[in-house]
Amino acid sequence: MTEPLYQSIAEDLEAQIRSGQLPPGSQLRTEQALQDKYEASRNTVRDAVKRLIARGLVETRPGQGTFVLEEIVPYVTTLSTDPVKGSSEGAVYQGETEVEPTKSRPRVEIQQADPDVALALGLGQGGEVVSRHQERYVGETPWSLQTSFYPLALVTEGAQRLIQPKDIQQGTVDYLKETLGLAQAGYRDTITVRAPKASESSFFGVPADGRVAILEAFRTAFDQHGKPLRVTITVYPADRTRFEINAGEVPPGAPGVATGQAGKISDTGQGTGRAPARGG
Repeated sequence: MTEPLYQSIAEDLEAQIRSGQLPPGSQLRTEQALQDKYEASRNTVRDAVKRLIARGLVETRPGQGTFVLEEIVPYVTTLSTDPVKGSSEGAVYQGETEVEPTKSRPRVEIQQADPDVALALGLGQGGEVVSRHQERYVGETPWSLQTSFYPLALVTEGAQRLIQPKDIQQGTVDYLKETLGLAQAGYRDTITVRAPKASESSFFGVPADGRVAILEAFRTAFDQHGKPLRVTITVYPADRTRFEINAGEVPPGAPGVATGQAGKISDTGQGTGRAPARGG
């Protein structure tokens, strides 16, 4: 069966992009010029361009035209299986990378927990929490957003550093164990795929229409008594993120599926590789 013309056009343009004939930042021919070149209707050309947009290869800028995007090389994030460490705040991006990873100064607030956080922490309606929010980068590329929520009661019990707007260098897991005797015994992760919120679209530089999905990891950590200790919500854009989970006897550095030239990041702080290129 002969493939549809719009698909043939899209594949030809994609081949030009992949080969470098149409480099990042270059502009595709006008709609009329593409119609003439491929002897196709306006709708056929538009369908071909939509296919390229869906693949993250080009973007259309109103009043300007359609431009080739810079390819983003994804990082593989190895999800921790260590119930004690497990994405301890302050431990992310402290491994070796060719480009020094960075994170913003924590933004700290005392607020009423939203229903999902309140339920996970076992708080009643209107329960108060301390939120600690950070933006994280690899090189200049926005990588993830992370917000951790702690019951305000932990502060009144003596964990005063939770409300200070600076890093807890030893990590909050160790700090809470040292200060309150609360040891993290395990955690539960729920990972959701959704469209970006307006603030996420702006930070990551991705379209607001959901073409680039957001991966949201909702982590509930528990102490040695089985009581919820914290909730950490981390969001990643899908265009620069791959998750890797190792189980059993897996040789170190064994290649995963479809990782290509991706660099590696561990949520417990071990990272190697190069920073992905900034998109669009």
